[in-house]
Order: sequence, then C-alpha cells, then structure tokens
Amino acid sequence: MAFDGLVTKSVVYELNNSLVGGKIDKIFCPSSDEVLIGVYVSGIKYALNINISSANYRINLTTNTKPNPLVASNFCMVLRKYLLNTRISRIYSLGLERVVVIEFEDLDMSDNFTTKKLIVELMGKHSNVILLDDCDIIINSLRHLYTSNGSNRDILPKFKYLFPTSNKLDLLSYNNFDDFEELFNDKNSDLPTCFSAMFTGISRNFIEHCCTLLNIPCEINSQNLFIIYNYICIINICNLINNLNSNNIICALYDKDFYLENGSKESNLSINFFLDDFYTRKEDAENFKNFKNNILKLLLNNIKKLQTKLQNVNLKLKECNEMNTYKLYGELIISNLYRINNYNINSVDLENYYEGNKIITIPLDSSISPSENAKRFFKKYNKLKSTYEIVTKQKFEIEQEIEYIESVIYSVNNALSIEELNDVYDEISGILVKPSKVKNTSNKKKNFEVIKYAIDEFTIFVGKNNLQNEYITHKLANSNDYWFHVKDSHGSHLILKTDGKMPPQEVINKCAAIAAYYSKSKYSSNVPVDYTLKKNVKKMPKAKPGMVIYTNYKTVNVIPTKI
Repeated sequence: MAFDGLVTKSVVYELNNSLVGGKIDKIFCPSSDEVLIGVYVSGIKYALNINISSANYRINLTTNTKPNPLVASNFCMVLRKYLLNTRISRIYSLGLERVVVIEFEDLDMSDNFTTKKLIVELMGKHSNVILLDDCDIIINSLRHLYTSNGSNRDILPKFKYLFPTSNKLDLLSYNNFDDFEELFNDKNSDLPTCFSAMFTGISRNFIEHCCTLLNIPCEINSQNLFIIYNYICIINICNLINNLNSNNIICALYDKDFYLENGSKESNLSINFFLDDFYTRKEDAENFKNFKNNILKLLLNNIKKLQTKLQNVNLKLKECNEMNTYKLYGELIISNLYRINNYNINSVDLENYYEGNKIITIPLDSSISPSENAKRFFKKYNKLKSTYEIVTKQKFEIEQEIEYIESVIYSVNNALSIEELNDVYDEISGILVKPSKVKNTSNKKKNFEVIKYAIDEFTIFVGKNNLQNEYITHKLANSNDYWFHVKDSHGSHLILKTDGKMPPQEVINKCAAIAAYYSKSKYSSNVPVDYTLKKNVKKMPKAKPGMVIYTNYKTVNVIPTKI
C-alpha cells in the first residue's frame, strides 16, 4: 500500500497525541531526502523521521539510527536556527491530503510567542519539506522549485506558500451513497483505478486490497460500490474513515506489503513503529540490491576489459607462431648463399634439410641481397621470440586476474548482508577501485565474522569471501590443521581445527561436504574436494587475497551439505 492520505491521517493522529508539547533538541539530515528531528516530551525521547524520496516518502517515528553527516546541509542549519528549543504545539493534516503541518511555538526576545510551521508534502517525486514563518512566508525548503522549470508553484525563500491544488474530490464530503454512486456513471475503467483517480488520498493498491478482503471483483457496479462504500465511508465503528482518528485501526502485512485494517492497537504508536520497521527493511533490501549490482557492474566491466586484453594477447601469440619459420628461412638462406647467384629475385626454392630435403619456397625482397634477407628473417625471429616471452607472461597474469575477479563475483553473489558486501568492497579497494575513491581503513582492525561449525569434537571455520579465506588459512589455522577447497572451481576455504587430534574419515567427509556446499558447485550431486594439511598451503608471490597453491593433497567426492 502506498503512503496515501489514509495512512497519513492515521500517522498524524498518533503523532499529535504523542509529540504535542515536546521540545526540539536535535535536528540533522542523514541524506538529501531525509530530516530527523529529536523531540523530548514527558521524559521520553522520540526521533521523528521525514523522508521525501520518490519511492519511500513518509513521516513517522523511528527507532533506527542513521549516521549524522560530518557537514550539515544548508537546510539542516536553517532548521536548527529556527526550530531548536522550540515546542510542538500542533500536528495536523487537511482531509485526506498527503500534507502534514507541524506547528512550533517559541518565545522571542520580547517574551512574545512566535510560530513556525514545517510543511511536509508527501507526493511521490514532488515531495518536499518547507519551513514557514507565522505569515506563511517560506523561510527555506529541502527542494527549491521554480515555475519556470515546470513546477506548479514557486517554492523559494521569501515567497508566499501556496497549498498544493488538485482536481480530485474529497471522499469525506460524500455522506450519501446515491451521490457517491452517481460519480461512477459511465466509467469504463476498473474500480481501483477509477477510485484512486477520482478521490484525494486513496491509492489503487488500497482499493485492490479492499476488494480482495471483501471478496468482490474489481468491477464497477452498484453492488460492488455499495460494499466498498459501507466498508470505507459509512459513519459507524466498523468503517476505516471513522477509525483513522482513533485507536481502532492497525497496519497489517500482506504479501510483503502493508494495509490499513480495523483492529485494536497494541500501543498508541503502533502504526508509526510498524511503518518504521516496514520501510527500514524495504530500504535495507533496496540498498543491498543496489550495492550488490554496483559491485557486480564494476567487476563485470573489469572482466570485459581483461577479456579484450586476452584477445589481443592471443592474436600476438598467434603471430609469434611464425617465428620458427623465419628462423628456418634465415638458416636455409645462409646455408645456400653459394648457390644463390641472382640478387634480383622475389623468391628462391631450397631443400629443407629438417624435413628430408623437401623443397620449400622462401619469399625474398628483391631490393636487397640474399644475406640481407637472411639477416632480416633472423631479426624478425628474435623480435617475435622476445614478444612471445613477454606476451606469454602477460597471458598468465590476465588469466590469473580473471580467475580472481570470478572468485570475487562468487563472493558477491553469495553475500547475504550489506556487511558482507562491505567486506568484498574493502577487498577490491585499491585493486579494482581507484585509490582516490577508496576509504582509508588502514588503521581499522578488521573483525572477521567467519562461519563456524562444530562437528563431533572438532571445530571448523569457513570463509565467506577472499579476505576471510586468507584470514582463516594464514592467520587462524595452525600447520597441522586440515585445509579444504572444492577442486577446480570457486569456493570458500574451510579449516578443520585438529588441536593435535587425528580426525576420522567421517569427519573429513563431512568437512568436504560443507566445503562443497560453500562453492560454485553446491547444486551438483558429486563434487570433488581437495584437502591437505595447512602447512602444504602456500600463498603465491604477489597474489591477490585468497589465492593459494597447495601440494600433497587428497581428493574425496561428496554430496554438498550445509551441515
């Protein structure tokens, strides 16, 4: 359900009953779309959250902390100047409009009461927070709007504030069903679409939910309209409109969305805190998804560049395949100089004594002597030989880089939280991300939260990314502990702590099954897993985090199992 006029009115009812008389003691803006106001009332501290992002616009009390920026925005400083130490005198909304007005009172230098208003407009991408003086003149706003840029109003300092206008009807003014039904005459669209387009503050999702709850189709007819009207508008203890200003309405969760329903509240602020948890979870999920996609985009772009480099390297290697031919041409010419009497020829046929004197045609440059042609062939050979050595090394390094990035992609795809993605980002910072964009974390001690299991009398540790793999392998493990990794695929390192005891084969197999589960082959039915003592595992020189070589290993085939 959208944060429509019904939700706004129910939230305002709770805020008005809880925050009026409260003193403003803190104000800060965590982002360009948010304002947090600390309110102290009757010995209790509240945090009022105002969010005007296009997807998650809302006003509600919150218990979820957000970092305070080191440098406050201009609007934040204006709010602090005019609202700190004032008291909330009133909170209200007009009808079912998604506009909330918060009035503040304070004493001026002459001990006279002065009034300020904070207007919170919750209208999707047009949402805004506007500070007014006692004459409704705009002091400042979170977003400045200009009529010259297509806005319906000028929202600028020193301009008179104009209430947003709409052609929609006020549902609260229709107390007669006949008048209500007449509005839907000759309407061809479905009931939710028509209802939300006609009335202020009513979302399409809410009407769809009402139709589902009342078990009626989303069609416009007299019977459906009568049932909807009775449920929403009739003045009695069971309708939603009447209960918006009471404790007889609640928020309920349906299929990852919330809806208003009749019911008894558990507390006076249950709707506020329900919405706080709902939107916090939603924003966390969105932030996680966006962060994950951004990291994957960065990694895939790097792989694309490396694959282009690899193609160019392979072309050069293909050219280097001709180097032995040039060497052969040079040797045959030098060996047969006494036989080549004509200097102005384009080619010469000579016996190839490496292939049973088979005749071979050698192209020549007629402008130079045969001996000069031989020198030129040897020069090409030496040049391609040097190129081959350099390019072969480059190819190995590029393939290692691609393999490393693929291991990071595996870690990103298996990350379950923002913290795990942060670990991956810390890993690639300075490697794939430009140093100027990397946060300085050198003085911070990393606290790795690796996966830990207990099997019989043994403890095992599993890394969730390359940094954790490196930590458990080279820092946590002792030389006689066992190390596991899926064979020829990307996956987590697993350490079996032995504490001087010899693990039975059953424990070895269980550890191998867990290592297979935390790998790219987790959905396969028969996965080979290598294991060896940790002392046989070495980090390659100048290798990326988590990249190792190992010897004296054994392999066991297992079915991937979490535990």
